[in-house]
Amino acid sequence: VSRQQLVGAGLSMSGVVVVLTRGDWTELLGLRLVVGDLFMLAATFCWALYSWLLSRRAEPDAIRNDWAAFLLAQVTLGLVWSGMFTAGEWALTDAHLHWSPMLLAALAFVAVGPAVLAYRCWGLGVQRAGPAVAGFFTNLTPLFAAVMATAFLGELPQIYHGVAFALILAGIYASSRQ
Repeated sequence: VSRQQLVGAGLSMSGVVVVLTRGDWTELLGLRLVVGDLFMLAATFCWALYSWLLSRRAEPDAIRNDWAAFLLAQVTLGLVWSGMFTAGEWALTDAHLHWSPMLLAALAFVAVGPAVLAYRCWGLGVQRAGPAVAGFFTNLTPLFAAVMATAFLGELPQIYHGVAFALILAGIYASSRQ
């Protein structure tokens, strides 16, 4: 890891902290970690491992280039995994799904956007730029969440969103320069 990449990581992570604290650094004083935070750390580790495996050249091109089959395998595993938890929730609680046109539209959006297009773009980005550079783009996730909150919940963008965006982009730029 070069000094330039460390500077980029620092800038980018600063942008994430700006979003998470809503631009108020005193929010960090009241930070309380919960069990879900451990799950997120484990998920981050798994995502890093997944990204590293994407960049490996050990697999034959026929396997690497058949992204649709790989995506189908991921979707199948995801449906089985989440299906088990859904079945347990339905059997043990009173929580049930109430189908509506809005729910179907949200499911269609998630199925096309994050589940297909985002994975494909991520895979291509990791193959072309490598997992270290591509990893910095995950820091844009909180900002994409803010955009979605604006679009779907009517929340207005704030100044700290712009500051965070600038810091994250500066971090990506600094870390990806040769």
